[in-house]
Amino acid sequence: MCRIINFKALLIMFEIKKYSTMDTIDKKILTILQGNAKLGTKEIANQIGLSITPTYERIKKMESTGLIEKYVAILNGSAIEKNITVFCQISLSHHKKELIEKFKEAIVILPEVMGCFHVAGNSDFLLKVVVEDMNAFQQFAIEKLTSFEGVSNIQSSFVIEEIKNDTAYNLV
Repeated sequence: MCRIINFKALLIMFEIKKYSTMDTIDKKILTILQGNAKLGTKEIANQIGLSITPTYERIKKMESTGLIEKYVAILNGSAIEKNITVFCQISLSHHKKELIEKFKEAIVILPEVMGCFHVAGNSDFLLKVVVEDMNAFQQFAIEKLTSFEGVSNIQSSFVIEEIKNDTAYNLV
């Protein structure tokens, strides 16, 4: 299988490594933000026992180095009628750079795909697909996934119950 180097990711990793002198205060700030990104600097500063200005500067530095990528709202899938989560293992017919790049470019624009991971093992890609119901998944699989050039196999696993799905990293 080809290894493709993502130079943007390497640059971000380099920037983050420059910030690798993360101390316990930075970890506390990040833990707080992972739990509630809507908190203001004043509230965060009060929780960590630091004044507002240094807290603000630490957050801005973590944002500018890419340690903090973005702030998001996490939605309740059932409340917005996204009731079916499917993990699809995708195998490509051959491992040429052009085919891999074409697949990646095509998959990232599909709104049903919430996650796409290039993996090693029995398959080439692992997709997290979220749809309204089984009919929507069937339509997605037939009209979109199987239409991609080079897709030789699709193995789908349907989530019966979500036990754990954290977005926060453990920084302790």
